[in-house]
Amino acid sequence: MDPVSPSTVRDLLQRHQFRIKKKLGQNFLIDGNIINKILNAAALNNHDIVVEIGPGIGALTCRLAQKARQVLAVEIDRTVFPLLAETLGELDNVTLVEADALKTDFDRLVQDAIGDPACGYKVVANLPYYITTPLIMHLLEECSYARKIVVMVQEEVARRLTALPNTKDYGALTVAANYYAKVEMAFKVPRTVFLPRPEVDSAVVSMTVRESPAVCVKSEKIYFALVRAAFQQRRKTLLNALTSLDRDFPRDKWLNVLRQAEIDPMRRGETLNLYEFARLADIYFQCRQY
Repeated sequence: MDPVSPSTVRDLLQRHQFRIKKKLGQNFLIDGNIINKILNAAALNNHDIVVEIGPGIGALTCRLAQKARQVLAVEIDRTVFPLLAETLGELDNVTLVEADALKTDFDRLVQDAIGDPACGYKVVANLPYYITTPLIMHLLEECSYARKIVVMVQEEVARRLTALPNTKDYGALTVAANYYAKVEMAFKVPRTVFLPRPEVDSAVVSMTVRESPAVCVKSEKIYFALVRAAFQQRRKTLLNALTSLDRDFPRDKWLNVLRQAEIDPMRRGETLNLYEFARLADIYFQCRQY
């Protein structure tokens, strides 16, 4: 069976009387060329362990299984399993896991499957759009052995993940993702290659997880708190944004922190790069100790 062919997909859905669940972001990929480009972006080989999130009806899953050593496909919707049983056929290197990806310990999942997650694994997925951002952060923050993450997301999210400072798409998500990984836009994907067709275009983003964060900070908690505060009200100056972060840290002390960091207090958060945020966070951390 070819789970990419539009006619095959329609026939499969009809025979199983499957009702597509919009709330779960079920849009099935029906373009083999796009799948090939995803595989190229993931640079798979026959030693790779791959975690797929939201396999749908298995179009990408089948091709992943042909390239990788083992595929662990995590699916929250139990009703799609009969369709996957048909499309995946007798593939012996695919394991279907019924689970909520946002609540899944992927390191443990890989450990249970192969015994040792330390060799690392790759995440390759057409992410459900309704959980895109929290799921990306879950992967980056909590998956110690994920080495590469190649995911299809809304084009808007892809622009935010790969944005440069002082642009409209640059924000807290940009800073957080690039703290943990080297993020690149692989290619754009038109909405016409899905069934049913979503309302927005998509893009595939490749994230190579860093062995250590992009910047060294004394406190990650403070670093990300500053980042969130700086972007919470984008039109505020840094001085005004940071003053609202810590009511017990007066304005004149923030001025001193900014001065030591050699950052103009009239700048806005969207103009700072990761290194400037790190310098600012470390100086604030030191000042709070005294």
